[in-house]
Amino acid sequence: MTAETYQNVWDALADTEQEAANLKARSALLYEIRKAVKGWDLSQEEAAKRLGLTRPRTNDLLRGKLAKFSLDALVNIAAAAHLDIEIRVRDTA
Repeated sequence: MTAETYQNVWDALADTEQEAANLKARSALLYEIRKAVKGWDLSQEEAAKRLGLTRPRTNDLLRGKLAKFSLDALVNIAAAAHLDIEIRVRDTA
């Protein structure tokens, strides 16, 4: 049995480089959104209203359920949270 080494956890979990890149972007967005929402110090109901989400969807967000959110959905939620999104692309080779 040989041990495999990965750059990050997303590379280990994903089947393709594309899937790993998507997971990495989604997790970064989810982390920043959760941090912002927790900083509001609001009830989930009030946070849901501010984000334009249902309370159960907000609960999924705050519990970090990454699989339930597409990259597109997280971009929209980040915008509703008044977060500025900046995309940086660089060569990995």
